Amino acid sequence: MDLDIDAINRDLGRDPQALTRWALSLNKHAICTTNFRPFEAVILHMVTQAQPDIPVVWMDSGYNTEATYRFADELIKRLDLNLVSYLPKRTRAHREALEGPMPTIDDPRHAAFTEEVKLEPFTRALREMAPQVWLTALRAEDTPERARMQPVSINDDGLIKVAPVLHWTAKDMYAYLVKHDLPNNFDYFDPTKVEDKRECGLHLQH
Repeated sequence: MDLDIDAINRDLGRDPQALTRWALSLNKHAICTTNFRPFEAVILHMVTQAQPDIPVVWMDSGYNTEATYRFADELIKRLDLNLVSYLPKRTRAHREALEGPMPTIDDPRHAAFTEEVKLEPFTRALREMAPQVWLTALRAEDTPERARMQPVSINDDGLIKVAPVLHWTAKDMYAYLVKHDLPNNFDYFDPTKVEDKRECGLHLQH
């Protein structure tokens, strides 16, 4: 299937629901990734409205806040998510028993930590689930790197990456939550990013 990516981005790139429906109409194996961060209910509601049984893939590092785990449980039940969790090969307890607490971002060990708790589990998820379409909640205002991305792109390995809400602001996301009476979670922490405007590397690699 030949896709005119430029035309799709031009015509659908600022219409998240239409872009989501388009992505799921390709008749290709699709997944949606989540980390249950703030506003994540938007993309999860959007994709499950279009395809209720879509696999929702969560790379659970083991370092999420208690509020994030409660929020995840609420959304899983509320939206009847077909959740597939990918965990690091070592538990948090095992890693910390041998290496101590999570290294800070200026610690040389932080890159290996990020690889272990997020990048390797995601690479494993891609290998095992073999998706052809990947829906993600990336937003341009998150980081400078994401501001340069397009809503639809094709990775080097042919994976169609779709970010329906790329151009939405926090105000747009909040309005969607209110409209659909969806919960939110602001007590969120990503140990691989630490800082809000820092990339962990996952979306730069894929």
